[in-house]
Amino acid sequence: MIAYFSYFQVMRSEAFINHPYNSRLDGFAARITRGTILSSDGEILATTRTADDGSETRKYPFGRMYAHVVGYAENGKSGIESAYNFELLRSHTFLLERVLNEIEGKKNPGDTLVTTLNHKLQKAAYEALGDRKGAVIAIEPKTGKIRALVSKPDFDPNTIVADWDALIAGDKQNAVLLNRASQGLYPPGSTFKLVTTLAYVREHPKDYKKYQYTCDGSIRADDYLLHCFGNTAHGTVDLKKSLAKSCNSSFAQIGLSLDLKDYKDTCEDLLFNQALPTDLPSSKSSFQLEKDASDSVVMSTAIGQGDTLVSPLHMALLAASIQNEGILMKPYLTEKVETVAGNEVQTYEPSQYGRLMTKKEAKILRTMMRAVVTDGTASALDKDSYRAYGKTGSAEFSTTKGESHAWFVGFAQAEGQEPLAIAVIVEGAGNGSAVGVPIAKSVFDTYFK
Repeated sequence: MIAYFSYFQVMRSEAFINHPYNSRLDGFAARITRGTILSSDGEILATTRTADDGSETRKYPFGRMYAHVVGYAENGKSGIESAYNFELLRSHTFLLERVLNEIEGKKNPGDTLVTTLNHKLQKAAYEALGDRKGAVIAIEPKTGKIRALVSKPDFDPNTIVADWDALIAGDKQNAVLLNRASQGLYPPGSTFKLVTTLAYVREHPKDYKKYQYTCDGSIRADDYLLHCFGNTAHGTVDLKKSLAKSCNSSFAQIGLSLDLKDYKDTCEDLLFNQALPTDLPSSKSSFQLEKDASDSVVMSTAIGQGDTLVSPLHMALLAASIQNEGILMKPYLTEKVETVAGNEVQTYEPSQYGRLMTKKEAKILRTMMRAVVTDGTASALDKDSYRAYGKTGSAEFSTTKGESHAWFVGFAQAEGQEPLAIAVIVEGAGNGSAVGVPIAKSVFDTYFK
């Protein structure tokens, strides 16, 4: 009992205090003015203003731009406001000042939370996505710091109470309050070819470079006909060129050649069918492919269609681990907690989740993702100021109308700067090369400027 009590006090007490159903937090709010939330570069993202009559109003200077990641603190809580509620309702001001405030019946100022978010990067992502539905998330692969997170459609957290009924009464397609970056689930389209490539490399570690396929624009098996985008005939392709040109026929053939149990094992090594290592509310990506699946199902699955679903956060983490030699760092949103005077109270350090793939496997995928930029579907990212790697995707979600979501997943690096991984999804926008790549380019251009 003594041992458990000690463990609880040190390791678990704050988690219980921060639980949304813990009424003790109401007592904190009665004595402490909710603290300020800052970007990593010093912009105020959320603050509390106190009127002459003592009434408090939570203000969000950038309104919709940070709606999903910072969240709201009325009508419940979401985002950072929810995840770090306890930290924002603590006060570490000078002890004597706290005592005097308590005696005089005044509230003490809450601590300040400094996030990992970069304002210029958030603004670039927000403006590049425009008025389209979708999400953008950017992460430092070597630290796990989330530098930008945008989800649309969005809302104004300044008017959350007045707008609440309209927000929750909206149709499911809009789902304005849903954080699409971490909770949205989409067919991955051709971005999933990175996973299929890794599965093939694992089955053929010594001779994957010998792979060849002659593409005439389509492939048929089991009376199922699958076309390459635009019925393009890619000719004879190896594995790298198959990825660079996003050849559906080649990847369908690869899928048919794979051991389906090993294929599923590779997916689960890459965090499919399990919770992601994040404090953000997030959805599990899913990969379902039975050992007796038909050829048509296998072919569709290998190119990122079928029943596979994935979140943008998950795809950003995969890109980050590929850049970071196979190691995944836990994504996080807060750098430190400070007093209102700027004295440091607590810091949050990078932590390693684990290895998703070997160093050699990550290097192979990096080489192929680079070819997507230099000789493939993401050529708009081939720049001198940074070196980009990636994979585009067009994920069909309506077989009757032929509609598809536009994807880009990848990373970029430059001398003297931290690399940056990104995932972009634009709902119903069609081609990843035409829509996803320009958004990623805007973010990379801003980051590496």
